[in-house]
Amino acid sequence: MRRAVFPGSFDPITMGHYDIIERGVTLFDEVILAIGVNSAKKYMFSLEQRLKFLEETFKDEPKIKVMSYKGLTVDFCKQQDSEFILRGLRNPGDFEFEKAIAHTNRKLSGIETVFLLTSSGKSYISSSIVRDVIRNGGDCSDLVPAIVRPCANDIWVKEHQGK
Repeated sequence: MRRAVFPGSFDPITMGHYDIIERGVTLFDEVILAIGVNSAKKYMFSLEQRLKFLEETFKDEPKIKVMSYKGLTVDFCKQQDSEFILRGLRNPGDFEFEKAIAHTNRKLSGIETVFLLTSSGKSYISSSIVRDVIRNGGDCSDLVPAIVRPCANDIWVKEHQGK
């Protein structure tokens, strides 16, 4: 079985992630969407919300599993019997950053990283931009899957109550 792990914080999942996942499913027998847990990082959405976003978005895709993990991605890949890491690239900056990680992962474990270029109409979308749009009450409907939109509105309302 060709299994790939697509790691990320997915805070929140964006249409850029969605694009890579939908295309990745055509290349692999199974894609594990793996939310990395970093206790030092402050997230906009809880781990439970992020897991739900992914599970709901891909509930009709049997080739996708959703999980969370702590520690090194390559260790998680080994635990899941995955020989591949799936990553998306939006721009040259992403490539330089991801290339160093891919080389390190291959050196540590022999696990290969497969890069897909984000579709041109989605290459500008990043989770940090989406979070900024949400924080400022902007319309994120073209940037995230439908499951995220009500939660984004709830966050904006909570952050602006009493102001």
